[in-house]
Amino acid sequence: QVQLVESGGGLVQPGGSLRLSCAASTNIFSFAIMGWYRQAPGKQRVVVALISNAGTANYADSVKGRFTISRDNAKNTVYLQMNSLKPEDTAIYLCNAQYYSTSTINYWGQGTQVTVSS
Repeated sequence: QVQLVESGGGLVQPGGSLRLSCAASTNIFSFAIMGWYRQAPGKQRVVVALISNAGTANYADSVKGRFTISRDNAKNTVYLQMNSLKPEDTAIYLCNAQYYSTSTINYWGQGTQVTVSS
């Protein structure tokens, strides 16, 4: 059973930075895509950033230029560096891994809370 464990969330002031980590219990190179999603209270879960196992990254328009996703296959970990944080970035951030077989299998972490407030 694949496990994804997020860490690095917390309370930060507007303009501040946080670095989220997602540690996988297996070799992440087997996942075609890994990424970060977020869900704010009363809102749907939305994609924040995705990265392929070739290292190609894509971002939601709302975080372009502020967030950077990266992956370290040797450490089986995916990171999300978040800079210039805004109150609207407040949400639970969840790590996702997609495994391609005859169908797409999605794995999720339990999430980490990010709160941006003064």
